[in-house]
Amino acid sequence: MPVDPKQRRAARHAQQTTSAAPPSRRKAPITVDRITDAALEVVATQGYDALTMRSVAAVLDTGPASLYAHVVNKADIDELIIGRLCTRLVLPEPDPAAWRVQIRDVCAQMRDQYLKYPGISRAALAMAATNLDAMRVSEGMLAILLAGDIEPQTAAWAMDALGLYVAAYTLEISLVAQRQSKSDDTWVIGRDELVTRFTALPADQFPQTKRYAAELTSGTGYQRFDFALDLILDNLDRRTPTIATPADDSR
Repeated sequence: MPVDPKQRRAARHAQQTTSAAPPSRRKAPITVDRITDAALEVVATQGYDALTMRSVAAVLDTGPASLYAHVVNKADIDELIIGRLCTRLVLPEPDPAAWRVQIRDVCAQMRDQYLKYPGISRAALAMAATNLDAMRVSEGMLAILLAGDIEPQTAAWAMDALGLYVAAYTLEISLVAQRQSKSDDTWVIGRDELVTRFTALPADQFPQTKRYAAELTSGTGYQRFDFALDLILDNLDRRTPTIATPADDSR
């Protein structure tokens, strides 16, 4: 039976004037990518010390229990965030003529990514790189060193040493920045104060420190960072690591 157009109009008007509850907004589903995003947000805004399952869940407006359907534990999140940073590193095609510049550039990219997230390099120090994104970087760095005609065992250990240095360097910077952010912290002092303290030391006990106070406290920007990288790279083709047998290795 056909419906009168007037009835249709009346029905439409009735729908418009009916006060209905606003439609509920559906939460975006929890995914590994969203967990990684949230974890990086926590570190960027609060520092690595604040990264917990609970703090990540709070960013996602959920409870910690809901994360366990997607990640194993906090260590799993550590691996995910380091893997995410590794996806941002640009790896060049290894060039035997430019291997030193290439490896330094990769280390500098890694440094800059770590510095964006205070203390995040602690996650890198605490894990073995089995994440495929992290392994992509390891593979790329190894390929660059081998292209430079570096002996394979030396290249393998050098890659590890470079990663450790970058992580330690950026961790120190984040710790200093964290201390400087506390107005009542007097432990972080500037270069001028250091020079003053060193030159005031007793000459009979600290003759070298007193004499070379300026050299000990010198270095601006990334000068010390570049110096340490060059120190490692300059010696790669001069020796082959001696690998101890299990009986000789007491550590």
